Amino acid sequence: MRGIANGIILVGLCMGVLPAAAQDSDPKPDQPQSQVSAPVPTRTPDSDQNTDENDEGRRSTRMFGVMPNNLTVEGAIKIKPISAREKFKLVAESVFDPYEFAVVGILAGIGQATNDTPEWGQGAKGYGIRYGTDFGDQVIANFMVGSVVPTVFRQDPRYFQLGHGTFWHRAGYALSRIFVTRGDSGKEQFNISEIAGNGLAGLISNTYHPASDRNLEQTGQTWGTQIAVDALGFELKEFWPDIRRMLLRKRHRTNDAGQLTQP
Repeated sequence: MRGIANGIILVGLCMGVLPAAAQDSDPKPDQPQSQVSAPVPTRTPDSDQNTDENDEGRRSTRMFGVMPNNLTVEGAIKIKPISAREKFKLVAESVFDPYEFAVVGILAGIGQATNDTPEWGQGAKGYGIRYGTDFGDQVIANFMVGSVVPTVFRQDPRYFQLGHGTFWHRAGYALSRIFVTRGDSGKEQFNISEIAGNGLAGLISNTYHPASDRNLEQTGQTWGTQIAVDALGFELKEFWPDIRRMLLRKRHRTNDAGQLTQP
């Protein structure tokens, strides 16, 4: 399933960059709380290419320059509901992104190397079946969570960054988005899109997976794994502006050092 490969990537990123972001997010003893991790309304050098600005803030389209981030809104002030068509469009932009094709290729390669689901065999045919199945899992899960269920229950599938407060406050907010989301009305609601959407995706995947995978235990594990992966994804989405600023500062310091060493 897509959750395993994305989970490995997200765990590595969270362990590598969130501790550094925490240093910028936690208030310093002599620093007023209002100055900590405040959203930056102006464009940075990379945001000209990676974000779209509108009345609702900035929509970060990529993290680290490669990871699609279409369903995240940064620095939102005015929040307007999006139509069903827009929900499907945003999800389609993500699932058919070159990055996602590469992630599925990695996942299929892992399954091939470990001979996961032996019924599919080895060689090009086995890899093709694994790739197609994993890609199908990814497409179904993303559309269920990001467009189908949100359209039925009139919920907004986007992640709205908090962007202020201590590291732990923001981390708790990001984790809570698994269970709490914004409705099209603007009011907070139980996130049935996340919980039921992943459950429905797991049930649908049973129709084309081998019989050995069609059991309640396997479906429950897949459902839980995907929710855990989405929780990690929310953490990364919340702290991406801090990580981006940290990377920009490092790049500027490197450039300045290089200029100083010029004869």
